[in-house]
Amino acid sequence: MHKIYKKRDFKHNKGGAFMAGKKGIPLAAMERLLRNAGAIRVSEDAKAALKVALEDYAAKIGEDATKYAAHAGRKTVKADDIKLATKL
Repeated sequence: MHKIYKKRDFKHNKGGAFMAGKKGIPLAAMERLLRNAGAIRVSEDAKAALKVALEDYAAKIGEDATKYAAHAGRKTVKADDIKLATKL
């Protein structure tokens, strides 16, 4: 299910992580992704919403991959851990 983002969502969350602040994935990259997908024009809100969605998804993958590495007795997350995390 897709989450609807509002302007107030684009701040620090309770854990201190950026949601759509100045750090993280650049908004220019969001515009490039959307244009490559066929968008002719892209609003700032659309770029910010995509940024939040991708950062949330990447954080979840990172958490899962870290668990897989720990389960394998490693501290280093490897590409196979990422691949496994994206399959689930």
